[in-house]
Amino acid sequence: MGQPMLQDRVILIAGAAGGLGSAAAVACAQAGANVILLGRKVRALNRVYEDAKAAGPDPMLYPLDLEGATPDDYDQLAQAIEAEYGHLDGLLHCAAEFKALTPLAHTDPADFARAIHVDLTARWWLTQACLPVLAKSDAAVALFVLDDPLRRGSADAAGAFWGGYGLAQSAQATLVPMLQAELGASGPRISGLRPGPMRTGLRSRAYQLNVDPDARPAADYAAVCVELLSRAGAAWRGKIKDMQADASH
Repeated sequence: MGQPMLQDRVILIAGAAGGLGSAAAVACAQAGANVILLGRKVRALNRVYEDAKAAGPDPMLYPLDLEGATPDDYDQLAQAIEAEYGHLDGLLHCAAEFKALTPLAHTDPADFARAIHVDLTARWWLTQACLPVLAKSDAAVALFVLDDPLRRGSADAAGAFWGGYGLAQSAQATLVPMLQAELGASGPRISGLRPGPMRTGLRSRAYQLNVDPDARPAADYAAVCVELLSRAGAAWRGKIKDMQADASH
């Protein structure tokens, strides 16, 4: 048997207390990674910490609310990672903000701004702060977990009612190849992952469980997160892996 996929790699997971984030944290730990758990809910983070610790190396806890964090806060995080580990091998973006399906014309301005900030701006600020410490790795990856509201419902639905969350997903889909083009073939790898529908707290705000038969447990997508964070995901440099598109072929 070869060594685990993420043996001795340092992986930062934003949104580590959420459905996919918590499952990915445990899977990364099982794959040998030193996991850094970033999130705002300390009690939930502690539960993930215990699960990840039982599966692999001792994780690092880093409570931080992405809604209120400043660029300086992210810089401090990057400095703490460098001081503890010397480098960062992977950054997994799972944190997301979504309140409810709402027509744009009736969306509360604060809710719109919050969704854009957490789902786009905060993700970029964190990535930007981590780029120098990612550059110290021999195979660094920043992996953005994305949704695709455009495919919900009929073909002409155009992502209706997904508001700031939906717009942020489209922007991130543009960010992945854009940032990769700027970093080049020798810089950190930037990849995206569109999992299929997942049974998470976020999705429950848009769909009732009993009328959402397509949704699968978030843990079903943890293994692909590990793969994309490892050297095995090299083919996805500057690209987005769409699990639903793959399943339909």
